[in-house]
Amino acid sequence: MDTLETRELRYFVAVAEELHFGRAAERVGIAQPPLSRAIQQLERRLGVPLLTRNRRGVRLTSAGEVLLHEGRAALDATTAAARRARRAGGAGDRERGGERLVLAVKAGASHDLLHALLDAYAAEPGAAEIEVLPSGTCEQGEMLRDGRADVALMHAPFNSLAGFDSEELRTEGQIAVLPAGHPLAARASLSLAEVGGIPGLPLARWARHGTYPPGPGPEIHDQTQLAQLIALGRTVAVYPESARAWLWAEHAAVPLSDAPPVVTHIAWPAHSRSLALAGLVRTATRL
Repeated sequence: MDTLETRELRYFVAVAEELHFGRAAERVGIAQPPLSRAIQQLERRLGVPLLTRNRRGVRLTSAGEVLLHEGRAALDATTAAARRARRAGGAGDRERGGERLVLAVKAGASHDLLHALLDAYAAEPGAAEIEVLPSGTCEQGEMLRDGRADVALMHAPFNSLAGFDSEELRTEGQIAVLPAGHPLAARASLSLAEVGGIPGLPLARWARHGTYPPGPGPEIHDQTQLAQLIALGRTVAVYPESARAWLWAEHAAVPLSDAPPVVTHIAWPAHSRSLALAGLVRTATRL
């Protein structure tokens, strides 16, 4: 049988990610023996081993690797379907008589473009309601896949556009955001190596897929925290040139001479048939 149940996929993905039946059982809220039986039944139905089990632990087979990748995507799709259906039938949308779109954006990035896009789209006849959902670094793609967002502003090379439709909107350079009183704030430009090695001013660290990269810099949870830590002389950050729009008086922006250009895209799920989304994309490309 080639049909899989959502419950089976959820159980398998938990085991595949934890590589430990006890932790996986706790994560999905069942006892370990029935979880083990469910995985064994799934392997029998598919006719292939998904896991190798020995005294050293649990490992994925090649078939298990494939099912983990496909299973995550399938679970994201079912979650997205539920969230978008709930959003489409929400009381607020029924009262308004139209659709509501959730737009995911990286906090602090593309502020001027976002402002222009929202104003221009709101002036369109029959424009849908737009909810702006700020996110951390590289979270926009995950939000599109699991249905928390319908559309996103994404930034290459930092965001992967794989699996999405997209339109390129703007290309810009990058800047280092430093405390205004720092000696390097008066420089005409800096290199990435210089920014990464400033004594006493480590690079800020945003989480990616729930994990912070190694380094001495502070772990950043939101834009306000970052802005304050830069103003206090505790960290430095690298942003696209358009981030100048949110800088405080206590900040300084210095162009980076060797940073790759940042290309901003508007991106959306490839299967979307939303007329409101199509209208937003048309407005964005006109800008």
